[in-house]
Amino acid sequence: MASRLGADADVVVTERRGHAREIAGDAASRGVGAVVAWGGDGTINEVASALAFGPVPLGIVPAGSGNGLARELRISSNPEHAISAALRATARRIDIGEIEGRFFVNIAGVGVDALVASQFNAPSNPRRGFLGYVGVAAHVLSRYEPIRYRITANGRVDDVCAILVTIANSAQFGSGARIAPGALLDDGFLDLVVIQERSRRTTVVHLPHLFTGTAARVPGYRQERITDVVIEADEPLTFHVDGEPCAGGTRLYARVHPAALHVLA
Repeated sequence: MASRLGADADVVVTERRGHAREIAGDAASRGVGAVVAWGGDGTINEVASALAFGPVPLGIVPAGSGNGLARELRISSNPEHAISAALRATARRIDIGEIEGRFFVNIAGVGVDALVASQFNAPSNPRRGFLGYVGVAAHVLSRYEPIRYRITANGRVDDVCAILVTIANSAQFGSGARIAPGALLDDGFLDLVVIQERSRRTTVVHLPHLFTGTAARVPGYRQERITDVVIEADEPLTFHVDGEPCAGGTRLYARVHPAALHVLA
């Protein structure tokens, strides 16, 4: 496909988790003109993590369940269109986030979305794609118990019982669900979103707001721009980076790295 578009390209297929990062790092060290990640948010995260703070730009061919970053960058889901657009594009800089030493280019967080990510990505889960994700989310949400967090950001400490705490580099989870309306990839900030649950019924009834750009209407919703944040709890926290689950301790630190990644979009 790339050759038809006039590009000299090597195609390498990943074989395991973490392999995309190794491939991208090796390619960058050889001074390639660009690395194009063809896959879901996890694959894109691995490639972006390898290219961060360097001159080699990232191209994206979205092929995942949510495709949050690709949607935010308005990259076509048609592979030929996406590759063609990447070859024509001038690289632009975007911010990346970091939480506990792990980079993220789209969304990180703790709470119900981290638990959904953990169960959706489990080897035992046969359900893939958007509908599979919705099914897992519905199952988790029906049983999830919010926990209490101490959140330090912008010189303030808040003690909240929340269903989720999201740290957003872009506006959306993926699949059109916009958790942080107005968040920008290149403003030098992350957006902190906290949803304190009033009741489970209220949460479920107001979920459609995520798909209409009106998340602020969800009762208990709060959004603010930050450069860094500390999230603490009395129990070890599971967090996610771009949908990939990670086991953490009782204290998580996240920060922004402005203009740290070149992207072709």
